[in-house]
This record gives sequence, C-alpha cells and structure tokens, in this order.
Amino acid sequence: MRATGETPPGFPSGPVRERDVETIFQRWTFVRALFHRGYVLVGSLYFVVGAHLSASQLVFLGTAVSVTLVLSDIPTGVWSDVISRKWPLVIGHTLMAAGMVMTGFVTAFPLLLITQALWGLGWAFSNGADVAWLTDELDRPDRIDRVLTASARWSLVGGATGMIAFGLLGWASSLATAIVVSGLGMAVVGIFVAVRFSEHNFTRTRAQRWTASLSIFRRGLDLAAHDHEILLVFAATMIINGASMTAWLFPKQLVILGFPHDPVLWWTAIGILSSGVGAIALHIVEARIDGVGVARRTYALACFIGLLGMLVLAYAPDFIVGGLGVLLTSGIAFNVTRPVSVIWVNRRTTSDVRATVHSCLSQAESIGEIFGGVAFAFLTTAADIPVALVAAGALIAFTGAMVARSRGDRASDDMRISDQ
Repeated sequence: MRATGETPPGFPSGPVRERDVETIFQRWTFVRALFHRGYVLVGSLYFVVGAHLSASQLVFLGTAVSVTLVLSDIPTGVWSDVISRKWPLVIGHTLMAAGMVMTGFVTAFPLLLITQALWGLGWAFSNGADVAWLTDELDRPDRIDRVLTASARWSLVGGATGMIAFGLLGWASSLATAIVVSGLGMAVVGIFVAVRFSEHNFTRTRAQRWTASLSIFRRGLDLAAHDHEILLVFAATMIINGASMTAWLFPKQLVILGFPHDPVLWWTAIGILSSGVGAIALHIVEARIDGVGVARRTYALACFIGLLGMLVLAYAPDFIVGGLGVLLTSGIAFNVTRPVSVIWVNRRTTSDVRATVHSCLSQAESIGEIFGGVAFAFLTTAADIPVALVAAGALIAFTGAMVARSRGDRASDDMRISDQ
C-alpha cells in the first residue's frame, strides 16, 4: 500500500531520490551476494570433502532448506505486507548469519540439517520483502524491470567477488573458517539494512493485524489464482527448481570426473566463470526486458541451454568438459530464469500484496525443490549421478517447451497492473 506520494521532509525528490534507492539496493545486493555465494562455494565443498556426505544426503540437505521455506514463506511474506518491508530483511539476515556460522562448527548430518533449516528460515524472511521494498521505494513502474535485472547482474558480480575471496580464504586456511567468516559478514549486512533502508512509501495497515493478515493472504492468493501468467510462472518455477536440486551433485560429479586432489581453487574458478557468464547474459536481457514477449522467450531459451549443460556434465569425459556443462546450466539457465520469473510476476502484482505474491513464487520454488530433492535422492541411490543429470535435463527441457508454447507475455495486454 502506498502513502499519499508526498516526499518526506529531508528526503530528496525526483531523480536524486531514485538514484539513492537504486544505489542502496544494488550495494546491498552486491554485498549480500558476496557473503552468500562465498558461503555456498565453500559450503558445497565442505559437505563433500569435510563432512563426507553421500549423494543422497547432499540432496536431502537441500530438501531440508526447501521444507523450511514452504512452512515459513507465506507467513513471512504476509508480515512484510502488513507490518514492514525492512525489518523482515533485518531478521532474515540475522537468522541466515546464525545458520552459516553454526555450519562451520559441525559435520554430523543431523546437525547440518538444523543449520540449513535455520538458514532457510532466514531466507524466507528476506524473500519477497526485498523486491517489494525496492518497487515501493523506487515508485517507478517504468524502470523497475531494468533495475531488477541490473540488481541480478550485481548479485552475480558480488557472488564472483565472494567466491574469489572465500575460495582463497578456504584454500589458505580451512573451509570451516571461511564458512564462519561468511556468516559474520552476513550479520554485518543485516546491520546495513537496519541503518540504510527506509520505508517512505510503505504504510503499515491500521486494521487488526490478524484480520489484515488474513485479508492480504486471501487477496494475494486470489490475484495469483486468476492470473494465467502468474500461474504459468509458478508451474515453470516448480519444475525447474525441482530439476535444480541436482546442482548439489555438481561438485561430486566433477570430483568423480577427476577434479584435482585439492578442488577448492578449481571449484572457485568454475563458480566465478559461471557468475561472469550469467552477468553477461543478464546484461543482454536488461536492454530488452521491457519488450513484448521477451520474458517468455528468454525463459524458454535459458531452459534449453540448461538441458545442453546437463547433458554435457552427465557425459563429460573429464572435469574440464564437465565444468563447461556447469557453466551452461548454473551460469546461464539458473542465473537467468530466476530474475526473469521475479520480473514477470512483479509486473503483474499490486503493491498491497506484492510481498505475499513473491512469497508464493518462493513457495513454488520450495515445493519443486522438495519433490525434486526426494526424487533425485532416490534416483541417485537406485542408479547413478549421470542418470539423475539426464532426468533433470529432461525436466528443464519440458519447462522450456511449456513456456515457449504458452500465450503468456505475447501481446500488448501483458502490461503491468498499476498500483492503486
């Protein structure tokens, strides 16, 4: 819900204010990605070479995060629409930081499940609130798509920086040390949000919170249920995120293909290259995202590139060719489909339920990850990793075909729903 539109005293109006909001959001995006991607990099190796988890345990670890998100996404999203956009972000960073720091002190699988569930709860608080905050504070429907795409690109740049920093830290000291440092850094990012994020265009509901929460929840679900394009994005998101659970197997597959004895630097290099490839792809998308049908075509093309990457990784003769498959899948397919889905949903959502609908999108991701995680855990146990990768590629290809054949985002009636 918007305020009257008057500029608060002491806060510049017009282009200066817009640049300030964009700058704050992109700096936050960059720094959060730095610590987050650094953690993911060293954490994925820590689970394999430090905790010695099996393939099925790796997938179940990701499933634990997804279960946590399913249980918490909607309540935290509704809270962001009822009470605040900013403070759920602060709480989310605090919980993520706690889970990250704890991970560096444990190796037992049950304890790692707890740390990842705590991290997932923190992510749920952040999901939806970030895009809702930016959309409201920027207050420029004609610019929001490009700003979101640029922010996704800055996220990749920050991620690449984090992988360099924490990859080197993990190599020079230990993976556990790098994990703990990344968690402490995430806590500092939470302080940045508390100090620098404002809420000039958000109006807290005056109704009783329980009544207002139920009303927003129902309106958000009603909007999503009656918009065929939002439903299309939800369906595509569930399928592709189910397939993306095989990303937990990428480091193990590369180790099988002959990763050097000390894989930290090699995995860091692949992660950096993936971020670079994704940033280039998003730079191309950013200049065209406002065009009719661009979201649909971009999403479909990214899916078909993901299929190619899965096949390359599954049948690679060595870890170098396998790394190319990771670049195609993680670097392009997964890095492009996520921001495009956020943009596609955001342009069709009203301000009063924006965080709730984005939380529904996150829930679609989590539901897909749960079913995909369980399915691929059993598949890797019954067969082997290449079979799981080929199956994931088939799901990604199906998603691309479904989006390409849809009538969503095709014509001029695919305009944003104006905020009232």
